[in-house]
Amino acid sequence: MLIADDHVTVREGLAAIIGRQPDMLVVSEAADGQACVERWLEYHPDVTLLDLRMPMLDGVGAIEAIRREDAAARLIVLTTFDTDHDITRAIVAGAKGYMLKDAQREELLECIRAVHAGEVRIPPLLLAKLASTVSGEALTGRELEVLTLLARGCSNKDIARQLLIGETTVKSHLRSIFTKLQVLSRTEALTEANRRGLIRL
Repeated sequence: MLIADDHVTVREGLAAIIGRQPDMLVVSEAADGQACVERWLEYHPDVTLLDLRMPMLDGVGAIEAIRREDAAARLIVLTTFDTDHDITRAIVAGAKGYMLKDAQREELLECIRAVHAGEVRIPPLLLAKLASTVSGEALTGRELEVLTLLARGCSNKDIARQLLIGETTVKSHLRSIFTKLQVLSRTEALTEANRRGLIRL
């Protein structure tokens, strides 16, 4: 097994827990996404456990790079981030498991064994979040731009000026955003977009 996390205490703690299992062996560790890919190429571990937010290359970038080498690579994301956006990006990139760092030790070990056996493991709560995102219409690039400017406190006039579009077009984009996010106001839209990980407030 390969463990990739930029926090040394987390990495060492995981290595200790996993190393105590009779059916598991940690072959290498990495402190950033780029090193994770390099170690994977060197060791070709059966399972890789990696964080989402890492320097050099984030977890999704590392997953994509590894999957280009081996589409069947067994990769598990272990992170503190549970927004719809984070989960979706990781699963689309090819993660076979998604666990939160506050999961019980036995849950994590069970997830590792299941993914090693070829299963996909995503906790029910996160799966529900993922399903709600997939079932809802995705925002367009332009709508995300409007939403980002909205989060910065811009008025319709400011947004129109910055994006070089008319105020009527801005209002049209906002109506579409409200519908897709199933909200009724600008404040609700920002709250829901932040919950989904589309913007950072």
